[in-house]
Amino acid sequence: MAEQRVSAGIAYTLTRRRVRNINLRVRADGSVAASAPARLAVKWVDAFVASRADWVRAAQARAARRAAAEQQQNDVLPSKEDALAQITALCRAYYPQFAAVCPRGQMPKIAVRDMRTRWGSCSLKTGTLAFARRLCVMPPAAQEYVVVHEFCHFAHPDHSPAFWAAVAQVLPDYKQRQRLLKTG
Repeated sequence: MAEQRVSAGIAYTLTRRRVRNINLRVRADGSVAASAPARLAVKWVDAFVASRADWVRAAQARAARRAAAEQQQNDVLPSKEDALAQITALCRAYYPQFAAVCPRGQMPKIAVRDMRTRWGSCSLKTGTLAFARRLCVMPPAAQEYVVVHEFCHFAHPDHSPAFWAAVAQVLPDYKQRQRLLKTG
């Protein structure tokens, strides 16, 4: 059972768990959660949170900046339908080069999702290529790189040297295109 607490001006939720140490976490929404051993006195948890107050406030500020940047990005992103149409057109352009390695030799199912940590993913099991909606606002060269990267996973499900050789065969400048994703 979770308990709401305040220590040194930091509001947090305390959860008792089977842990050895006190764990403190600032969530993406800026809320603070602590977990502690069941038998540890609350005063020790409060003291721990108070001792980390500066870190918590800094982490909450980072979370707020991240949320604001994400909201700003969402304001310029195309709708899911428009993003799906854009990515599907790009996939259709590259499909002929990968038809032999696609499951059942068919155009894979294309999906667009709001992914935060990935630009794309490939599911061999379902024959689906999924792409982050935010990819649509990246430079066209970066978009092409992600599409080719995911198509290559049908032939090489890992990131082995053979996989990178397959990517390089289609896009010899893939490393420059990769860098566009990091700077954009």
